[in-house]
Amino acid sequence: MIEVENLRVRFGRGKGAVEAVRGLSFAVKERETFGLVGESGSGKSTVLRALCGLVRDFEGTIRVASEAQRRTRTDEFHRLVQMVFQDPFGSLHPRHTVDRILGEPIAIQRLGNADLRIARALFEVGLGPSFRFRYPHQLSGGQRQRVSIARALIVEPRILLLDEPTSALDVSVQAEILNLLMRLRRERALTTILVSHNLAVVGHLCDRLLVMNAGRAVEEMTAEDLRTGAPREEYTQALLRASEGYRRL
Repeated sequence: MIEVENLRVRFGRGKGAVEAVRGLSFAVKERETFGLVGESGSGKSTVLRALCGLVRDFEGTIRVASEAQRRTRTDEFHRLVQMVFQDPFGSLHPRHTVDRILGEPIAIQRLGNADLRIARALFEVGLGPSFRFRYPHQLSGGQRQRVSIARALIVEPRILLLDEPTSALDVSVQAEILNLLMRLRRERALTTILVSHNLAVVGHLCDRLLVMNAGRAVEEMTAEDLRTGAPREEYTQALLRASEGYRRL
């Protein structure tokens, strides 16, 4: 469903240029959930932004549903691929109601039955009709992220890109959002890429994962390998030890 070959992303020019992604390659099967893991600055969010078209200046090949992607993406591509961002407040327009936020992608994609689609999307993410005409500042962090998820799914994509979808939320609501994502992935048969620095989240949600460091691939493994503590590379072992230490505290 997704193929990335020798992806390179560079920001800036000359001596001050930063190579955020350095020759990365991986593939994701249809209906699979694939994790990109690494510490902050490892390049994992940049990979997602290149996949969805927010980063247009890249080298290498990106194929989605067997079609090579150019720097400028079509409306059909955005019907196929949607993204949920890390910050559920910053990704929602502060002066737009939930109704307008959810109605915008429907209008862009020229879909019909807007009222029905909005009501169904809110129901799917666990928000009732009373939330439809609220503004983002009237919602909790978890509720805002549910709206973000509803906005991504309202055009019925086949691929969902998740950029640290729970890291900006209180611990008390993180599990609720993760369980929601698992249910929606199963019910909609979604292909998903999850970016996270939290190995516990990745082990819970993903089938396979790729560990990144300084823009490069370090190690690819299954979630079962991660759960059994069987990574080969020293960097992955260090990440795993750090995650275990955090949970014990």
